[in-house]
Amino acid sequence: MENILDMTAVTLGKKIKAKEITAPEAAKAALEAIREKEDKINAFVTVLDEETVLKRAEEVQSRIDAGELTGPLAGVPVAIKDNMCTEGILTTCASNILYNYIPTYTATAVKILEDAGAVIVGKTNMDEFAMGSTTETSAFGATKNPWNLEHVTGGSSGGSCAAVAAEEIPYALGSDTGGSIRQPSSFCGVTGMKPTYGTVSRLGLIAYGSSLDQIGPIAKDVTDCATILEVISSHDKLDSTSLERDDTRFTEALVDDVKGMKIGIPRDYLGEGLDEEVKAAILAAAKALEGKGAVVEEFDLGLVEYAIPAYYVIACAEASSNLSRFDGVKYGYRTEEYDGLHNMYKKSRSEGFGPEVKRRIMLGSFVLSSGYYDAYYLKALRVKALIKQAFDDAFEKYDVILGPAAPTTAPKLGESLSDPIRMYLGDIYTISVNLAGLPGITVPCGIDSGGLPIGLQLIGDCFMEKNIIRAAYSYEQTRTFGHAPLAGEAD
Repeated sequence: MENILDMTAVTLGKKIKAKEITAPEAAKAALEAIREKEDKINAFVTVLDEETVLKRAEEVQSRIDAGELTGPLAGVPVAIKDNMCTEGILTTCASNILYNYIPTYTATAVKILEDAGAVIVGKTNMDEFAMGSTTETSAFGATKNPWNLEHVTGGSSGGSCAAVAAEEIPYALGSDTGGSIRQPSSFCGVTGMKPTYGTVSRLGLIAYGSSLDQIGPIAKDVTDCATILEVISSHDKLDSTSLERDDTRFTEALVDDVKGMKIGIPRDYLGEGLDEEVKAAILAAAKALEGKGAVVEEFDLGLVEYAIPAYYVIACAEASSNLSRFDGVKYGYRTEEYDGLHNMYKKSRSEGFGPEVKRRIMLGSFVLSSGYYDAYYLKALRVKALIKQAFDDAFEKYDVILGPAAPTTAPKLGESLSDPIRMYLGDIYTISVNLAGLPGITVPCGIDSGGLPIGLQLIGDCFMEKNIIRAAYSYEQTRTFGHAPLAGEAD
């Protein structure tokens, strides 16, 4: 039989529906691949036991047989990033402070997938509380890149991207606060998408930066991403940031046609700091789209150098507010010896949070403090509005903006943690998208001389996911994608 995990999620769903493969067989294949590869990759924080997974797969199979479940993802195994609540399943945010937290409810996006017949096999590793760009700040150890185990996966959704790249799982959910789906997708050679802010419910996503966080799909190709996003998009009355949209039939945009589409490449994205091999691959992708009839030109976007400082001020301010709920009182880690309430707070947080999370909480508390609120936080909000305006101006001329997802391919393990500023600068091409609430997608567009994947990022205007899906799908038809060396091991 052909390797089940070599298939895309949509193909596997079709085969399950056609009774060529059963949901339990697919679940078993995923658990087997995880068992064989996890020692090397460390993509998961929690893997559910076989009995639980197969029981769920059998339930789903009987509902498929009865004609109750007819969706494209019914019976297909999935992994969930460990910052989305899952009832009865450990949810840690890769932090010691939530080492024993088992939620009493399930995040809306995950619940929708379950209702559509998805079979959850585990929770994936991530940077602690999604703070980091390499999945090295996890309390459970770094996730390693399936293309080269000495390199990082990117972050913070590194576990989800590595699990898909290594073919442990057909698809996964990630979250994107400043590029946390798109950047690791680029490093791991998979396809990842961040929708317009508010398209997917944030209920049950443990917050880092509430005005920036968005859940999105990570999969093998654009068809999978469009299909998954179509399933999980919904208006959630329990989430005040959730939008009502009637244009979420994203699979309609899976057409190989970019004739007349206007694509802009910001000159600011091609300047200093961009690796030459990455630049060459991005420009070659632009040429391929031009060859299919798209109109491609360079333009000045502006304000790019202000995006990183504005993002880190806003995100850290929101993080310091959001993470104040982890106090050792109601749930999670509590220090064993303490003297009074304040001492318990202090010790529980000091022992429970890792260094990167502490750094960002302190930075956030500083920019929100009375003497500095105007100088930093308000100024950052003004810059955020200017960045949104710059994109609005660009989208008056262009349907899609094209650029790199990251300035380099995946760095070696340990390189970024020794220099946090360098790690922050690695987000330069992705964070503006979150500040402006725009949709973005990363698709693989090449391999560098070291054998590591390069990702192409396509950005659309608010609510214009269909433009970037169409451009990404059309580009995807022009090349064949390689598999991570680790992907074929369980064949």
